[in-house]
Amino acid sequence: TDGGLTWGDRLPVPATFTGSHNAPTLHRLTGPDGVRRVFLNTSFPAMQGTTSEDDGHTWTDLRLMWPRNKWRRGFKGHAPMKSVIEIDSGRYLGMYHDHFEDDEGNQVVTPFTTVTTDGGLTWDDPIRVGSHLERPGAMPCEPCLLRAPDGGRIVALLRENSGKYQSLMMFSDDDGQTWSDMTEVAPPLTGSRHIARYAQDGRIVVTMRDTAEGSSTFGDFVAWVGTWDDLIQGASGQYRVRLLRNYGRPGDTGYAGLELLPDGRLLSTTYCVISPGESPLVISICLDLNQTDRLASTS
Repeated sequence: TDGGLTWGDRLPVPATFTGSHNAPTLHRLTGPDGVRRVFLNTSFPAMQGTTSEDDGHTWTDLRLMWPRNKWRRGFKGHAPMKSVIEIDSGRYLGMYHDHFEDDEGNQVVTPFTTVTTDGGLTWDDPIRVGSHLERPGAMPCEPCLLRAPDGGRIVALLRENSGKYQSLMMFSDDDGQTWSDMTEVAPPLTGSRHIARYAQDGRIVVTMRDTAEGSSTFGDFVAWVGTWDDLIQGASGQYRVRLLRNYGRPGDTGYAGLELLPDGRLLSTTYCVISPGESPLVISICLDLNQTDRLASTS
């Protein structure tokens, strides 16, 4: 209740929450009935969802988003949706990725979209997107969605998991029905598990685990600061800041949440190994762009 400074005790959850679940995400949705819900999405052993109508104090049972007989390509899910954005009143677009074998036995990684028309209670059958990638062997995954400042175009930032390319991006000008070819982003935006938010002054802040080849912060938790034009033009942006030094494996940080606080600071909650020899801890950190602007101007 105080912007991440302190946290309450763990809350009781349904018995269906028991077990292994992959990287659950939270999304605030308002359905056409006007009810505000928090939708929780997880993807192991398959895509599942649950909703809360009291800001997370109580939850419905965790259940499959699509029936077991639809566990064919695109219906199981490798990682949950970390971006869900409104496309019109009461309708929301989500995007995730999945792994499967193509007809020739090759391992394929590709994004999928799905839409809810009832505030996250049910979701349409997924649709495969992003097949127009002229980069052999690329593995686009964990997409992050962001709407243009004018409310039109949507950009998807994607982790590239083969290690052959920079991170990727693609655009939609029709609320996710069709998408452009994927292109590589500039090295400063190359990372895993991008999360993008607008700051109060209209700039974009993207948090991620740094995976840029040769980067001095490789494997650390970083934030990219830039504009919409920087993003769509593939520019480097204004600057990048290391939020947390990771003393663990390169993968021991980065699956984060990012929220804009009323005072203009951005709150990120992630996990990280902050001391040599320790295990990862859950950590909240506030990013003040006034402070980082001053630091960037003198560096």
